[in-house]
Amino acid sequence: MPVVFYRTGGGREVVRDWLRGLAEADRNVIGQDLMRVQYRWPVGMPLCRAMGDGLWEVRSHLAGNRIARVLFSVQRDRIVALHGFVKKTRKTPTSDLALARKRGRELEE
Repeated sequence: MPVVFYRTGGGREVVRDWLRGLAEADRNVIGQDLMRVQYRWPVGMPLCRAMGDGLWEVRSHLAGNRIARVLFSVQRDRIVALHGFVKKTRKTPTSDLALARKRGRELEE
C-alpha cells in the first residue's frame, strides 16, 4: 500500500517538510517505521495505534528517549501521512489530533 503525504492547497507537503527538518538518524527511524506500516498493513501495537475516527499513529522511538508520531489515515487504498511531531508529553496533544483530523476531512471531500 503506497504512502503519500498530505498536500496543502498551496502544494506544500508539510509532513515531508517536517521530516526533512529532523536529524538524519531520526528521519531514518521514522522512515523505517513508515515502511513497516506500508508493507505490513494492517499493523497493530506497539508500532501503530488507532486514534479514532479513522486516524492512526505510527509510534517511533528516537535517540535520547524521544518519541515521534506520524498521524495518518487510510484512504482509497493508500496511507496518507497527515501530521508529524515529536511528543513532549505523555498524552498526544488534542491540537495535533484536531489538525490531523481536519486534514483527513479535507481529503475526503
